[in-house]
Amino acid sequence: MSDIRRIKNALISVFYKDGLDAIALQLQEQGVNIYSTGGTQKHLENLGINIHRVEDLTSYPSILGGRVKTLHPKVFGGILSRRGLEEDQKHLEEYEIPEFDLVIVDLYPFEETLASGGTESEIIEKIDIGGISLIRAAAKNFKDVLTISSREQYGEVLELLKEKKGETNQADRKALARKSFDISSHYYSKIFDYFNAEGETESLKLSERQANSLRYGENPHQKGIFYGNLQAMFEKLHGKELSYNNLLDVDAAVNLIAEFKNDDPTFAILKHNNACGIATRKSISSAYEAALAGDPVSAFGGVLISNTTIDSATAEKIHSLFCEVVIAPSYEPEALKILQGKKNRIILRKNEVEMPSKTVRTALNGYLVQDKDLATETKADFKTATNLEPTEEEKNDLVFAAKLVKNTKSNAIVFVKDNQLLASGTGQTSRVDALQQAIVKAKHFGFDLNGAVMASDAFFPFPDCVELAKNVGITAVVQPGGSIKDQLSIDYCNANDLKMVFTGVRHFKH
Repeated sequence: MSDIRRIKNALISVFYKDGLDAIALQLQEQGVNIYSTGGTQKHLENLGINIHRVEDLTSYPSILGGRVKTLHPKVFGGILSRRGLEEDQKHLEEYEIPEFDLVIVDLYPFEETLASGGTESEIIEKIDIGGISLIRAAAKNFKDVLTISSREQYGEVLELLKEKKGETNQADRKALARKSFDISSHYYSKIFDYFNAEGETESLKLSERQANSLRYGENPHQKGIFYGNLQAMFEKLHGKELSYNNLLDVDAAVNLIAEFKNDDPTFAILKHNNACGIATRKSISSAYEAALAGDPVSAFGGVLISNTTIDSATAEKIHSLFCEVVIAPSYEPEALKILQGKKNRIILRKNEVEMPSKTVRTALNGYLVQDKDLATETKADFKTATNLEPTEEEKNDLVFAAKLVKNTKSNAIVFVKDNQLLASGTGQTSRVDALQQAIVKAKHFGFDLNGAVMASDAFFPFPDCVELAKNVGITAVVQPGGSIKDQLSIDYCNANDLKMVFTGVRHFKH
């Protein structure tokens, strides 16, 4: 039996009418019988199209305020009947059921209603019942039925109808069935998420229909895709497409600069998900200079981000550096013109969007899900553990350092002075190694650590770290505390006039 099917009967019932006219008129031109109901029926009749009313087919009107219109054996029988099965054909003949070869149905705008802040009753009414049932039925029977489940598909189907003169093959129908199940499964996931907003049911549903194919993944031999609405997050003003590694660095940059959203002008430079430079100053130009001084070598090819408008003076300085991405909430016109001077430099204007409250990553044969680390310590959270209390100036630096170490790969140590990153030790297998790495970097770039402060992402099990810090000039330390041997570090600090505060909050980042 041939897999070619001519469209003789079509069922059309949609929420969104835009874009429908052309495809409906094409079906009429090709002699297709069109069945419809409710608002879609009236819309098509206004176009001059002869419509068969679903109510006449089923002998039932639309009831319950429109909740039940198409849920009837005469509708679903015509969609689900198998053309090559004699018993199915007998049932159609016995009960006078027309075979539907095309189903055009979309879904109530559940996500849109939710996003617009609709009331509970408004949201519940936008949970589609008939539409999603029709889509599932038609997609299941793709061997005989063509399914259009979104207005996004009108264009391609219109071309298909014209090209093949109202006929379809199984490959056409299966491709649209796949899209239909993509749409319907996503729809169910969002409904579940709404009902499970408090996480009462420990079940993971991930669904994102917007896919951005990348040049490759972390390495050229790996395929990479970003799922999500990048256009909502950023307006790309210039440059090449973001790569997989760019996106990881951009994510780290956005999370880091969010810690300084309400602070004075702050500029950060990141490489491999860690800050190699960050500073807060009275102007964004001087903040950039101080951030670059933190590690001008690692800044090469990095991701740059500002918490405020980038002006032309700052742009001139940035322009002399090779960097992959520049991010800011806005740019002065002249600054943008300067930065666009490099063909491939990616320039992004960051929009304010709601960020996910959880992180998800694959692990073994499953997934690890956790609450996002949204804890940010302030002076009020500091508990002085030593006899000496940090000065106000030191406390300001400790707050800066605590924000930074939270966003640095573990094991992590950072040195800060005058709201500037002097050096960091990142991703080391021991805290002592991270501290020694930071000391070496600070000396290499000529920083004087006398009077600087130190932050650690986790507690010190031994006093070796505070001893090393004291020996290079560190005057104050912030750490979570919580080791059974905290007193050893406290005793060393008290004996050597080193100030230390505990936050009670660990910030591992792996």
